[in-house]
This record gives sequence, structure tokens and C-alpha cells, in this order.
Amino acid sequence: MTKKKLVVIFGGRSSEHEVSCISVQTVAKAVDTDKYDMTLIGITKDGKWLKADSIESIADGSWYDSQVRAVISPDSAKEIIIKDGDRIYAEPVDVIFPVLHGLYGEDGTIQGLFEMADIPYVGCGVFASAAAMDKFHTKIIADHINVTQAKFVPVVEDDFDDLDVAMDRVESELNYPVFVKPSSAGSSKGVTKAHDRAELEAGLHEALNHDSKILVEETIVGRELECGVLGYGNHTKASGVGEILAAANADFYDFDAKYNNADSKTIIGADIPEEAEDEIRAEAIRIFNAIDGFGLARVDFFLEKDTNRVIFNEVNTLPGFTSISMYPMLWDAEGYDIKTLVNTLIEMAFER
Repeated sequence: MTKKKLVVIFGGRSSEHEVSCISVQTVAKAVDTDKYDMTLIGITKDGKWLKADSIESIADGSWYDSQVRAVISPDSAKEIIIKDGDRIYAEPVDVIFPVLHGLYGEDGTIQGLFEMADIPYVGCGVFASAAAMDKFHTKIIADHINVTQAKFVPVVEDDFDDLDVAMDRVESELNYPVFVKPSSAGSSKGVTKAHDRAELEAGLHEALNHDSKILVEETIVGRELECGVLGYGNHTKASGVGEILAAANADFYDFDAKYNNADSKTIIGADIPEEAEDEIRAEAIRIFNAIDGFGLARVDFFLEKDTNRVIFNEVNTLPGFTSISMYPMLWDAEGYDIKTLVNTLIEMAFER
């Protein structure tokens, strides 16, 4: 059997670069090498595309020293163009797995390149990626299909010309504490919790470091729950529900709590009322289809403490694949071990 040519892309220019470099090791190790001849391409933080010679080179960081450039050709030849010293040549590509989180990877930009090149790829398309990456527009779509979600006030870069007016608007519509989030960032990068006006101002400036569009949201007191989605259209299915337990010393599940605090935990099979789990699974599929999702996503919710209301939070169209990431653990509990999950996603790319 002739092997298909798989390109796995990782790294990227976003603030989640390091998380991607961990996720890709899980994905690459799970690829069925009897079916696929794999090429690893890493994108540095300053945008250089480098060919990594092994998974080990990603683990130890030596891929950054690669002298071999490798880029996707935008025409329909379905090739990667490789520059190794003075030698320039092309290699065929059958399918791409972008293990990229955040801007320039999960937001529809690189998906547009794959579409131009007419190469099948894993995951959501241009629109779904862009819509889910931009939390403001995700909320507009969720509101259109009558999904319950937290109240929010948008703040944009131009509002910083007179920030007091913007903060007055926030305070007139929301009560403290509030969450301040960059509209298009992941892994809780740039997210802060503000208990007063001074913290709100500091949080807005921090969020502006990550995006020109910011959401200020009401605080929902409740449990943080996540559901995995796999498939497309009428073939979409939802996993069970997992729960996030931030460490006791973490005010919320921020980047440090996710990746650097061993006391933070993920629980597969959250102990919640059956009707709440059914609602979360149904809403996850409904939201995924509303953004025209394809392949995979993790949909996040709150279960409000006093009311048991299910409240939608956000969608991640390329969730983490690290050893502590919820998405692969949720599907493992459904009988999809990591090898089955990864290869199912690759096979699904050809069905697009």
C-alpha cells in the first residue's frame, strides 16, 4: 500500500506557541505510520517555516536551529516547497494536520491557505475557525440561536482614547467582579478578573496586549464544564462532560492554572444532574453546527451554582492535545484512544 503524505504543522506566531509545541508531540506520536509518511513543519514565533527532522527535535527545541525551510505552496499542485541550502524542490502533500492554537493557526488564516492549495486538512474551515476564535462574534451567533450565555460589554481599541467612558459603560451594565478577555486569544492568555475599577483598567490594558477587541463579562458562579465534539453536520456527536477544578490558590482557570499548577485537575465524567449533561451535549452540537464546524471542537460551559442553569462560555476549534488536555481525555472515555482519535480526524479530512 502506498503511504499518503501527511504534513503536521505546529508552533505558530500566537501566544499559545509553546502549548502547540507540546500538543504536536502527542499528535505526531499517534499518527499511523503504516498509512502516512509524516513531515513535521514548525512555524517560529517570528513566522519562519522550518522542517523539523523528528519529534525529538520538537521536545528538545533543536528544531529552531533547522536550516531547512518548508512552506505550503498556495497553488493547486498540492506541494510543500523545500529550501535546503542552495537546493529548492517540491514534495507532494495529501493531507495536513494543523496542530496550531490561537492567532494565525486556529483563526481561519492558515485554513484559507489550505483551501487555496486545495489540500484536505483536519479541523474546522475558514468561517468556523474565525467565528469561534473571535469570542465577540461567537456570542453573536450563540445569541441568534438563543443559547444562554453570560452578559458582556465589548471594549475596542478606540475606546482607550477615553477609557473612563468605556469603564463607565461596563460599570453601568455589569456588577463586579468581572472577567476581562481578549476577544481572540486562547489558553486564557491575557484574561484577568477585576474586582474594582482599578483592576478593570489594568485588565483592559493587559487584554489590549493580546487583541484590539476585548470582552468584559459578568462573573458566573458555578462549575466549569467542557464537552468534546467530533464529526460534521448530521454525523456530529458529543462526548461526555468533563469538569475543570482550578487549584485552590487560583482565582480562576488561567494559563498558569492550566499548565503550571499541578493542583489543577480535570475530571472526566462530571458528577452533574443527568438533564444538565444532556443539555450540554445537545447545546455543544447545536453551537458547533451553527458556526459550520467540521472535525473537532471543545465547547465550554458553566453550570450555575444556585440555579443549575447551563451557560455557554466559548468554543475552541483546535483544543489542546497535551497530556492534561480535556479533549483527548473525553474521547478516550468514549472508546477513542489517542491513536484512534488522531487517525479518525485525519481520515475525516478526506471526507470534506
